[in-house]
Amino acid sequence: MRPSLLALSLTLAAAGAHADEGMWLPSQLPQIATQLRHAGFEGDPASLADLTRPPLNAVVKVGGGTGAFVSDQGLVLTNHHVAFGVIQYNSSPERDLIANGFVAADRGDELPANPDFRVLVTTGFDQVNDRVLADARGRTGRAYYDAVDAAEKALVAECEQQPGYRCSVANMHYGSDFYLVRQLELRDVRLVYAPPEAVGNYGDEVDNFMWPRHSGDFTLLRAYVAPDGQPAAYSPDNVPYVPPAHLQVSTDAVAAGDFAMLAGYPGRTYRHRMASEFASQVEWTLPERVALYGGLIETVEAAIGSDADARVKYASTLAGLENGLKRAQGELDGLRRSNAVATRQADEEAMLAWLADQPAARATRADITSAQALLDETEATRERDQLLGAIARFPQLLGSAMRLQRLALERGKPDAQRESGYQQRDAALIEGGLKQVQRRYAERVEKALLVDLLTQYVALPPSHHVPEFDAVFGGTPEQVRANVDALYAGTTLDEEAERLRWFNATPEEVAQADDPLLQAAARLQPALLRLESEDKQRAGELLRLRPSYMEALIGYRESRGEAVYPDANSTLRVSYGQVSTMDPRDGVRYLPLTTVAGIVEKHTGVAPFDAPRPLLDAIAAGDFGSTADPDLGTQTVNLLTNLDTTGGNSGSPVLDARGQLIGLNFDSNWEAVSASWKFDPRYKRAIHVDMRYMRWLMAKVYPAPHLLAEMDLPVE
Repeated sequence: MRPSLLALSLTLAAAGAHADEGMWLPSQLPQIATQLRHAGFEGDPASLADLTRPPLNAVVKVGGGTGAFVSDQGLVLTNHHVAFGVIQYNSSPERDLIANGFVAADRGDELPANPDFRVLVTTGFDQVNDRVLADARGRTGRAYYDAVDAAEKALVAECEQQPGYRCSVANMHYGSDFYLVRQLELRDVRLVYAPPEAVGNYGDEVDNFMWPRHSGDFTLLRAYVAPDGQPAAYSPDNVPYVPPAHLQVSTDAVAAGDFAMLAGYPGRTYRHRMASEFASQVEWTLPERVALYGGLIETVEAAIGSDADARVKYASTLAGLENGLKRAQGELDGLRRSNAVATRQADEEAMLAWLADQPAARATRADITSAQALLDETEATRERDQLLGAIARFPQLLGSAMRLQRLALERGKPDAQRESGYQQRDAALIEGGLKQVQRRYAERVEKALLVDLLTQYVALPPSHHVPEFDAVFGGTPEQVRANVDALYAGTTLDEEAERLRWFNATPEEVAQADDPLLQAAARLQPALLRLESEDKQRAGELLRLRPSYMEALIGYRESRGEAVYPDANSTLRVSYGQVSTMDPRDGVRYLPLTTVAGIVEKHTGVAPFDAPRPLLDAIAAGDFGSTADPDLGTQTVNLLTNLDTTGGNSGSPVLDARGQLIGLNFDSNWEAVSASWKFDPRYKRAIHVDMRYMRWLMAKVYPAPHLLAEMDLPVE
């Protein structure tokens, strides 16, 4: 049996890596205790390996990002942009919480989040290699995929027999190691405090990924449970969740060189991918993503026009597209700046040369060659696949119709055989998603977006067309517009009651539906299933073959005394380093702290630099009290560290040497956006809200003394 690659990499953890590099599994931290202490950590590194002990048991997954409990009454601190969907869900032109912010006067005033919003508390993380791979060994392709999939579903079903838990299987080192993750699923989450967007997103896309930064990107939520303490859907009778621990917000000053440690749920990194994948990312994927997202933003903006209601409904969609666009461009620029393709190619060639002298080199090299051939195959249809993915992702009504048809199909199978995402455990999330469509849909905007994507699709070479898509939407731009108009003219899926009626309908009833969008989705479904099957065939083979590449890579790096941490995959990770300056260009130095003076300097009165009058007045008054920096003599706003972060780390708590909360992660600098693929210590920095700024805003500008008291903070 192939040994665990994570176990191999753990033996290296005491060597080689930069103190500021690495998204470490908590279980690896005792192995790097010497480095942690040398960097300045004053706690017990062994305690960081236990997810049931502070401080890591206070760190939670929040929506698509991270957060942390900051009181014993379920108060959760995360980013304004992580909770933006919650804020948008509760906003309207008449009560615009996006523009005006929100402070709940008491718990009865707190507002329910969108129905599919979750806070997940990790309580277990156990290796399950033997269970996952037992029936997969000796199989290939789709059979290998299905065996792993069936084993993972069985593990999840067993884990979720205890009500209130959401379980998953995490894949480490691309199919080498598997871990069962057990998380308490808190389903009643409410909005407690949000600054106005002009504070929480000051600078918007102009400042996104930039330093110096001046954003109050934070929001407070509260998690609730049933009176018996069990997770439950929203109910007025629910009570605040009492977490096992919570973080204490620091009242100390912060300065360059101070130890900093971050815990969170980074989404995906690709640092251990093949050299050809690096090349594809730079030569095709990122340039095409920039073009796609840029075009969609223009289309949505034009369709919204001066419609205030549509602008509120599409605020979250536009924010996501704009962030994705800027991230893709920054990643492309960064990978080019770091010469990542050539560097990775040289590293891979050296690894393969080392491998040639190792036992079983021929079999390992054969697996690597086969994996590379599979990756080459995907290039033929990548443009089509990108467009079809966007067509399924962005349109709310068409996406709902596709989900309803797939749900009807899966409900005809035993639950264990249903596709992941459509099992009984997923019903509440699907229903919650269907309920909120109305808050994020305007017919004119959706049709414009869909026509844009389909027009790009019909322009592809005929060999890349999918017959079912051509039959439903037509093969020319004129046919596309006419068919989209007809589909949306006759549908009733824009009504919540209708969507929920079809959600609760039997498969037979859905099959007989006369709604044109449901009928269109039914005609598209055979194509989607066929393409999905082809993807699973390739995915199964890659899942079987990639461990050989990872085994060679880890062995090669071990020979050089280098530590290896798994690529990020939305599991809990820890990084450490310090509050840090940066020298991005000749003659330029980034200082690690910004102050409110920068807010005034940037202020133009026009978005995105339209600082609210209460904020400007408070800055002018200069009443900063105990939150003022003792050296700078004024109020700080954001701070810079060299912590290793990526998407998903938004909302991650930044802790000092004693484990107290000094910052809230919300961004990276422009020079570091490419760190999801390549870590470059010269440029990798992370940007955080200084907790002193949050305290000052809550004390002096948008007062919430009751919340400060709840967090055991001074009320000035």
